[in-house]
Amino acid sequence: MTRDFGDPVARKDLPVGRKIFSEQLKATPTKPGVYIMRDRDGTALYVGKASNLRNRLRSYFANPARLEPKIRILVSKIADFDFIIAGSDQEAVLLESNLIKRHQPVFNARLKDDKSYSFIKIDITEDFPQVYVTRNVGNDGARYFGPFASASSVRKTLALLKKLFPYRSCTKQITGTDSRPCLDYHINRCVGPCIGAASKERYGEIIDEVTLFMRGQTKSVVKSITSRMEKASNDLEFENAAVLRDQIKAIHSVQAGQKVLLNSRQSFDAIALAKGDTETWIEIFFVRNGKVIGKDGFMMAGTNDTDSSEIVTAFVKQFYDANPYVPGLILLQHHLEDAPGIECWLTDKRGGKVKVLVPQRGEKRNLISMVAENAANGLKQRAVKDKVTSGLTGALEELQEALSLPRVPTRIECYDISNLQGTNAVGSMVVFVNGKRQSSDYRRFKIRTVDGIDDYSMMREILSRRFQRMSKSSNHEAMGSNPSGLEAANSDKGVPWQIIPDLVLIDGGKGHLGAALQVLLELGIDFVPLASLAKDNEELFVPHIPEPVLLPRKSNALYLVQQLRDEAHRFAITYHRQRRSKTSVRSAIDQIPGIGLKRRRMLLKTFGSVEGVRQAAIDDIVAIPGMTLMLARTIKEQL
Repeated sequence: MTRDFGDPVARKDLPVGRKIFSEQLKATPTKPGVYIMRDRDGTALYVGKASNLRNRLRSYFANPARLEPKIRILVSKIADFDFIIAGSDQEAVLLESNLIKRHQPVFNARLKDDKSYSFIKIDITEDFPQVYVTRNVGNDGARYFGPFASASSVRKTLALLKKLFPYRSCTKQITGTDSRPCLDYHINRCVGPCIGAASKERYGEIIDEVTLFMRGQTKSVVKSITSRMEKASNDLEFENAAVLRDQIKAIHSVQAGQKVLLNSRQSFDAIALAKGDTETWIEIFFVRNGKVIGKDGFMMAGTNDTDSSEIVTAFVKQFYDANPYVPGLILLQHHLEDAPGIECWLTDKRGGKVKVLVPQRGEKRNLISMVAENAANGLKQRAVKDKVTSGLTGALEELQEALSLPRVPTRIECYDISNLQGTNAVGSMVVFVNGKRQSSDYRRFKIRTVDGIDDYSMMREILSRRFQRMSKSSNHEAMGSNPSGLEAANSDKGVPWQIIPDLVLIDGGKGHLGAALQVLLELGIDFVPLASLAKDNEELFVPHIPEPVLLPRKSNALYLVQQLRDEAHRFAITYHRQRRSKTSVRSAIDQIPGIGLKRRRMLLKTFGSVEGVRQAAIDDIVAIPGMTLMLARTIKEQL
């Protein structure tokens, strides 16, 4: 009997009792497939794969004394089971992974937060492919590399690729007719297809090299670049040959940092685990041509009372189901359940033979031991991070109690002012969510209505611009759009103004707090908690309470508000310095007769800074379009 696997609904009439299960089992086929165990509410408890559905399901309802503790608990909660017949064991493996992702059964070992994993994508169907991050893997002819367990992993990889290979990082349509290239071209980080400096074929060679490098075939990459370098040298294109030479050196430098693990040049993945009380850390090393080119770690949930073989089996299924690339060899710390069936499935996915091996001796066994040691360290690091997160939760609760806040301050906004004797005045807004920085919501303000040194008026201005669109309503929801004049620290993401902060923290004393309170009262907002932090004695002030709040010197709550204050100060002073720098640049170059806006931009774009213009040779300045020899001499004299 096959059933609908839609969203579970409450069903109180499900069959209960071994007798009914016995009758169901008699009608269950002996074919391969996937089964799903449900509780009385229809919620999925466990999803499993079977080569013989009837025999596998019957094993659950045998003598309970013969079952493992975890299985006994599972069976005690089963009110019904469903199944889907598959055409083969390979189809069953794929279906099992999909159903586990969909239902997230509590008794299955499963990858945590698999939707957050990133891939590097190269869409070779484009004439000039980009190299970018995606979270969606499709059967669209593109090349995918991953998955990466963390954002930092993929960022580091992209930074390395961009350093080694001059592919484009822009998203513009490439016509080859642009009048000028971007800075990447001038620093040899792009071959300039936008201006026609590189043909489709030449650019394609670079993308092929990126692909080979990601697959660990660095020898082929170096061979290709060396061939082009020699050709450029023979054609007397020495500048181009030098760029290629530096590229080869950079690749060799990366190779030198990769640990050689095997005498052979085999390519494989090596997987080991470390079990915790309720979760398990999986470490995977990516070995290509005998060298580790990368590694990553993943957390498996629902692994309490689960043996290591079942955990690693679940990981292999779910990881390689998501990963478009499967190596020809996979080394494991523990044996797989149904290893032949999984090998057949991986072979079909790869399009070539895949062997799964648990090494017992030799250098491969030593390698697995090293991966297992890394897994143990990964689990420890995860425990430390969890402890820190727990500490943040405690800090927020402590802050709520100390300031008598109506709720735990999940979202805190902190504001600061920065100026130099009243000039180039700016303000900053930083946001912490659950005690952690949320930099995408940071915003900065250029003070426009205040002259001279008046921090209180400046604070009133930035808070007015932040909260002027927020009005009190029955459900306390903010309404409106981005206030005019607000500059985005991350322009492609708008601040969710509809979200009311649980606490607004001001860097300053009672005076700053009074200025902030005046703004909110004038706007009719009396439901946003306010506080200010005075630096001298780390005193917290809140409205309507004359005495300061003093947090214990070693408390997590004090450490959190200090972090907020320091981050707001850093963000404000960084913007202030940027404005001062721009002002000084304009004053230095704009005083030169004959230099207008267009020529100033050309000079700064070509030489990077005023100092770069000052150090440039007259001939280099003359080479800029629209620049004369007399004007170049004037620039050198003035600077």
